Amino acid sequence: MKKYDAIIIGSGCGMNIVTEALNHGLRTALVDKGPLGGTCPNLGCIPSKMLIFAADRVAEIQEARKLGIEAEVRNIDFLSIMERMRKFVRENQTHMRQGISSAENLDFYQGEGHFINEYTIEVNGAKIRSGTIFIASGSRPLIPPIKGLDSVDYLTNETVLQLKERPDSIIVIGGGYIAVEYGHFFAAMGARVSMLEMADRLVLSEEPEISRLLKQELGKRMDIYTGTQVEEVRHSAGGIVAIAREASTGAKKEFAAQKIMVAVGRKSNADLLKAEKAGVEIDKRGFIKVNEYLETAKKGIYAVGDANGQQMFTHVANREALVAAQNKLHNAEIKMDYTTAPHAVYSHPQIASVGLLEEQARKDHQVLVGRAKYSDIAKGKAMMEESGFAKAIAEKDTGKILGFHIIGPYAPILIQEVINAMVSGGHIDHIQAGMHIHPALPELILRTLGNLEES
Repeated sequence: MKKYDAIIIGSGCGMNIVTEALNHGLRTALVDKGPLGGTCPNLGCIPSKMLIFAADRVAEIQEARKLGIEAEVRNIDFLSIMERMRKFVRENQTHMRQGISSAENLDFYQGEGHFINEYTIEVNGAKIRSGTIFIASGSRPLIPPIKGLDSVDYLTNETVLQLKERPDSIIVIGGGYIAVEYGHFFAAMGARVSMLEMADRLVLSEEPEISRLLKQELGKRMDIYTGTQVEEVRHSAGGIVAIAREASTGAKKEFAAQKIMVAVGRKSNADLLKAEKAGVEIDKRGFIKVNEYLETAKKGIYAVGDANGQQMFTHVANREALVAAQNKLHNAEIKMDYTTAPHAVYSHPQIASVGLLEEQARKDHQVLVGRAKYSDIAKGKAMMEESGFAKAIAEKDTGKILGFHIIGPYAPILIQEVINAMVSGGHIDHIQAGMHIHPALPELILRTLGNLEES
């Protein structure tokens, strides 16, 4: 049995910890079943956004008529778009492998490891041990128990990246972030998209009015059915049929398409690790329980990223990895703070959010709420952006920003100044004191804050 100063399971955000451990002079083991780099650069953020960037261009051309521009998309080289993405993934993996193989003091165990006792992991028959273990094992697509699903060739956010031909039609089961992003992509590529979501609205984690507008705008390019639960899937002559029940009426309806994609959420890989053998506690959803320092119930074992299910975004996982590394390797006592953790949804329109929803904020605060449309500012009028808007929630007595939410063009870029202000105190005057270029889209932030009022 080989002993190490630190073992890291997972090469996504876990690589931040590997780097820190090596810089600290620790004998380090990296365990990873692949692909190298984890979900983000291989199966998630990066490849999907490479595809969606092309989809955005198509959508913009299709919408150019409102500006008096007659334009059309004459051809979409679907295979070229997909191959560009796959080439980047391959090159990134090669680069990572070269870096790992040349690192001193690092042993790489490629395979699916699992705990056999408190501080011992077995991988490919080898047993390795350390009193310091970081679990960054990530997550995988959650597959619901739908009758017949296992008998059809369904797509997930992982297998969809291997497509070589654009489907003429596709059913997307789900209405969360992954579902709406890929719905946008396939619609832009020219496929007929049917989105089936069992909840009463899309993207449940967003403000209700943002969910409503997203459904309205996406509904111009695809068929969206909320309150619709898929109960059975089966083959048909033309591809696949999904049988769904409408929640409000109980009526059943059939949906037919060439392909079907499952995008109903993510499942922690903690079960593959047999983490319970290490004394690590798992919650009801299957995610690893951690305290505010990201340590598990077992001293010396930490869990970061999707493995703990706190907020399943790459930038959050990277921050968690740094916090956990500081706490264990440098004896720090840093609490992980999620209050200013932002996220974005690259649908069309785009969404960006940080902080509390209005309903959440009202539980513990007296609040002011401000809203402004893109069309309320000069640049928004120039763009003829009539539907997008921003919403701010602030504490009444202090003017502290509690939450900010945007739906519309460049939302992930626009929200950054709000995030920066919230990190440094979060008062509205931190933003209003800065001179904003006119005319420019960041004036949307000023206008929204200027409209704060009791409601």
